[in-house]
Amino acid sequence: MLELELRKLIDTVRARHAEEQTVELKAANQGCPTKLYDTLSSFSNQDDGGIIIFGVREKDDFAVVGVYDVQDLMKHVTEQCNQMHPKVRAVFTTCEIDGKHVVSAEIPAQDVADRPCFYEGKGRYRGAYVRVGDADEPMTEYEIYSYEAFRRKYEDELRVVGRADPDDLNRDDLLKYELALKQDRPHLAQMEQDQILDLMSIIRNGHPTLAGTMLFAPYPQAFFPQYGIIATHIPGTEVGVVGEDGERFIDNARIEGNLGEQLRGAVAFVRKNMRIKTVISPATGERKDKTEYPIEAVRELVLNALIHRDYSIHTQGMPIQLQMFEDRLVITNPGGLYGRLTVDQLGKVQPDTRNPVITNAMEVLALAENRYSGIPTVRRLMAEAGLPAPQFENGRGEFRATLKAPDYTLVPNEPARPRNNNNENDLKGKTAALLDFCRISRTRREIVDFLNLNSSAYAMRAYVNPLVDSGRLTLGIPDRPKSPRQTYKTS
Repeated sequence: MLELELRKLIDTVRARHAEEQTVELKAANQGCPTKLYDTLSSFSNQDDGGIIIFGVREKDDFAVVGVYDVQDLMKHVTEQCNQMHPKVRAVFTTCEIDGKHVVSAEIPAQDVADRPCFYEGKGRYRGAYVRVGDADEPMTEYEIYSYEAFRRKYEDELRVVGRADPDDLNRDDLLKYELALKQDRPHLAQMEQDQILDLMSIIRNGHPTLAGTMLFAPYPQAFFPQYGIIATHIPGTEVGVVGEDGERFIDNARIEGNLGEQLRGAVAFVRKNMRIKTVISPATGERKDKTEYPIEAVRELVLNALIHRDYSIHTQGMPIQLQMFEDRLVITNPGGLYGRLTVDQLGKVQPDTRNPVITNAMEVLALAENRYSGIPTVRRLMAEAGLPAPQFENGRGEFRATLKAPDYTLVPNEPARPRNNNNENDLKGKTAALLDFCRISRTRREIVDFLNLNSSAYAMRAYVNPLVDSGRLTLGIPDRPKSPRQTYKTS
């Protein structure tokens, strides 16, 4: 770092009145801080490294207080760097501000294969830290395991499932897999099925592997209850928001079965719950349905989650989460990005593969291409649909993919209307029809069916509640407005 760059960085931090993911402030005007190992560890364990600035006091309105002695400070910081494993090689820069000396120590990122960097005095499991915002937090046991799994090339998908026998696998599915394997692989054509299954790591030591179980068992959840997908359709934009009837979920499902069945089940759940608009061609008058999200993009993201999730014992209790909010669809899988891959590199470089047996088998079964084209495909489909680019986040032990919904409220079998800007003519027409329909007391379900809507929450919010508030509809049970037995009648 050049002296000018250090000055600009200090100005930026002081203007923001905040430390950052890659910047830590230490006063050091009375001496060298004696416990830097947490920050040295956390900066070394993140891809961008970090910078410690000595001579600026955060608690004194980010005032420049200067360091007690430049040479002695650098000496003691270096001594602490040498107590880390692997050793940290800090790069120092000094500058003078208002007659006071400020020192920065740039902490480079350790290679993924050398992480976690930890303080030798406390050991790997107590001396390893991770940066969260502007704080240094102890690494979890799973975060430490994730680095070791990559460095030592653990094969969690090849764990032998001792409770399972080869007879617990679906023989028809195994036959399809065998025939598909032999089709373009002459070296396998003469082998017996048992030999092939052992060679391809579907079975080991007389028992199915985890990969074999997840791919070919009729019900893998008998052995791994949480290796499935929890799918929920939430009536707002955040978990905890409830609908007009007090419902926490519009729909929710536990999607189980082998990996192919989970893929199909998740796609079916999204098809069932996503909104659709009907587009009428001005040239031909033909009607065409347009889905809220490109279904192929949804499939690719679910497939990625199933193939690349962590199948270690540390995540056995963690299902994949598929959440449909009013404004977005979110898929979260246990296990962050594997190896050296970063979010910025997704779809651009060939990644390390956490589960190569599962990945290859899904390709053989024609469920995946295994050409690293999934993320580019999702980006292309979202762009073609005129939607925002997908968002990807690599969090602490999890990976999250988000698709943003169109900027309008879609009603099944009806033209799209902008959010919070309903088509006035359509609304007036349906309101008049609803008032006529409710000359006889009607239930909430009858009203939703009459309006030809799938969402009870939307029907209540857009049509019923305004009529109740204006006194044009009266409640059959006025003291319990949200009663599931509520009825509505025109005043």
